[in-house]
Amino acid sequence: MPRFPDWRPAGVIPACLLPFHEDLSIDEASYRKHLRDVAGVRGIAAITVNAHASEVASCTEEEQRRVMDLTMEEVGDRLPVVHGIYADGSQNAARLARRAEAGGASALLVFPSAVLAMGGQLRPEMAYAHFATIAEASSLPLILFQYPLTGPAGLGYPLETILMLAERIPSLVAIKDWCADPVLHERQVRTLRSLPRPVAVLSTHSAWLLASLVSGCEGVLSGAGSVVADLQVAMFEAVRRGDLAGARAVNERYLPLAQAFYAPPFLDMHNRMKAALVLLGRLPRAVVRPPLVALGRHEIERLEAAIRAAGLPLARPLERAA
Repeated sequence: MPRFPDWRPAGVIPACLLPFHEDLSIDEASYRKHLRDVAGVRGIAAITVNAHASEVASCTEEEQRRVMDLTMEEVGDRLPVVHGIYADGSQNAARLARRAEAGGASALLVFPSAVLAMGGQLRPEMAYAHFATIAEASSLPLILFQYPLTGPAGLGYPLETILMLAERIPSLVAIKDWCADPVLHERQVRTLRSLPRPVAVLSTHSAWLLASLVSGCEGVLSGAGSVVADLQVAMFEAVRRGDLAGARAVNERYLPLAQAFYAPPFLDMHNRMKAALVLLGRLPRAVVRPPLVALGRHEIERLEAAIRAAGLPLARPLERAA
């Protein structure tokens, strides 16, 4: 059962990383410390686990369950936990949802099924079937992960589909927006918040977070929060109180790291965040699971420069982080 049954997704919600040993097994001690570090940031609203930032694609269901257990043991009495639902088959997604709710999650972040990559945007009833199956399996609030509409994946949902889901799935209460289109992003924010039952928009446009927040987002759900949740909180709070100058000042520190994390190739974003935490002395190593591979020296040097530009203290020598 959820430990925060009345919580609804809003505010700054960091997506936590998952440390590994050199043999690629989960480093539970380092994960516990990482959870404590992130959960100790004043002003965060919740944390997310078993999502992109924790390399969920490389984790078995049993490992995901262990991650959830560790999370609840370490910080589950202090913060709501959002559990990622990363599965292509709807029945598999439903099984993950039931386990997450039984494990104490307060909300579910529903990734799009890769099955929809081959023209699923033309069959909105498929998106409905996926969400309805999950909603039937769990009473938890659902967060729809909105991908870009264009590009090779083609896994984003047209706004009309999101509106249909919001009307027909009462437990759909928010979207994590990664549409990667500023015009569509603002349209989604304005449209979804004006519904008779408003649906919150949580930004994951971390590379242009200030502009995204100014459009009226209800929060941030981002892997960058695993490193700089304090800056995200400061920016979010400044925007909420109408202090644009203050928000811009925070952004001057935040932007160098965001630009380093989200540089091409985009898939290395969480790889870079792990390396940054090693440079900051918060993780012992930056091991990732294949097909991801360790960053090269040029990437590490760029991260070191970004950390200095953000005014953060470097704690580990360059060669040890690589």
